[in-house]
Amino acid sequence: MIELIIAVFIIGYLAIALEHPIHINKAASALLTGVLCWTIYILMSPHSDPHEVIGQLEHFISEVASILFFLLGAMTIVELIDAHEGFKVITDKITTTSKVKLLWIISFVAFFLSAALDNLTTSIVMVSLLRKLIDDKHDRMFFAGMVVVAANAGGAWSPIGDVTTTMLWIGGQISAGNIVATLIIPSIVCLLAPLLILSFTLKGEVTRPKEVVKTGHHIAKVNNTERNIVFYVGIGGLLFVPFFKTVTHLPPFMGMLFSLGVLWVLTELMHKSKNDEDKEAATVVGVIRRIDTPSILFFLGILVAIGSLQATGVLTNLAQTLDETIGNQNIIVLSIGLLSSIVDNVPLVAAAMKMYSLEQFPQDNMFWEFLAYAAGTGGSCLIIGSAAGVAVMGMEKIDFFWYLKKIGLLALVGYLAGAGVYLLTYPFFAVH
Repeated sequence: MIELIIAVFIIGYLAIALEHPIHINKAASALLTGVLCWTIYILMSPHSDPHEVIGQLEHFISEVASILFFLLGAMTIVELIDAHEGFKVITDKITTTSKVKLLWIISFVAFFLSAALDNLTTSIVMVSLLRKLIDDKHDRMFFAGMVVVAANAGGAWSPIGDVTTTMLWIGGQISAGNIVATLIIPSIVCLLAPLLILSFTLKGEVTRPKEVVKTGHHIAKVNNTERNIVFYVGIGGLLFVPFFKTVTHLPPFMGMLFSLGVLWVLTELMHKSKNDEDKEAATVVGVIRRIDTPSILFFLGILVAIGSLQATGVLTNLAQTLDETIGNQNIIVLSIGLLSSIVDNVPLVAAAMKMYSLEQFPQDNMFWEFLAYAAGTGGSCLIIGSAAGVAVMGMEKIDFFWYLKKIGLLALVGYLAGAGVYLLTYPFFAVH
């Protein structure tokens, strides 16, 4: 049974990677993979009660649903800001057309924004921003790929920037102040290494999109005051989410839905006197129809498929195998980071948290800190290795192999450089 589930997962993974050559949308492949893996599990498991399997599935669905609701809320807020041309507040201040200068600006904005928000929300915001700055599709894809690297690096050193770092923080394996102090330099190096390489290899200028007058449901007819209000309230709503989670201890999607609700009410009141066509273009009712539904379904399928690997113990066994065959803790952590580019880093980190206790590795031990870095940044090596990558892949229609060729090696260089810097600087920050 286990072998068959793994085989189906690999075939599904290949179908996702080969989306363009086989002409099948990756969302369809992901959904089929997820359903088939769980079907095999419930039909062929010799020891599990069907009700037990259904209980496991319902548990994973609740986790997946929280991610999808979060994604839906974030994408709607960003689309609403975009409908009001709110990103002009930022794009009007970015005047350079040099590819190198613009890449540095975009990358560091994504890096620090990811630490305050999270890598998923940041990637959605930054791709929307890139659409206002770069006209050429291939140039924009390249910048979007670097946004994935920057957002993941920026999320790794913040307790609220990446879901795995948050897991370790909530679990007591790391403390907020210490993880910032120990990982910010390695995370910056993780981004700096590819940026420095590209500073010598990337040439030319970007072309700004032409100003096009859009009507109907595309762009709302708003004045500058309305545009600024929606922009600042929208960005404020996104920044409010981690604060809401810290205060209430409710899942992040609840804060995101609250922010969406506030913005929804605000725009309804703001545009209440306009005609129906203009009002629909400027409120959530019209904007939500433009949300990239296939990307959300892709998230659903791939996360459900990975859930089957976790439910059947495949990921836990994989972590144990690494521990038994490699032995060296640093190499194990580096391997987990690279594995997180193939399967979701959340179950991998969850497995590691179960394998090693706080008695064995106390809070702020090198193992936990290095794991937070590796799990947060290693997923950048492949486009579907992180939530940020999956979101960007869906929004910009980036091909799996294009990313592997253009960005994957740069991400790997950054990942290894940051890891090396962490190992070198750890003695200066070690908790004694």
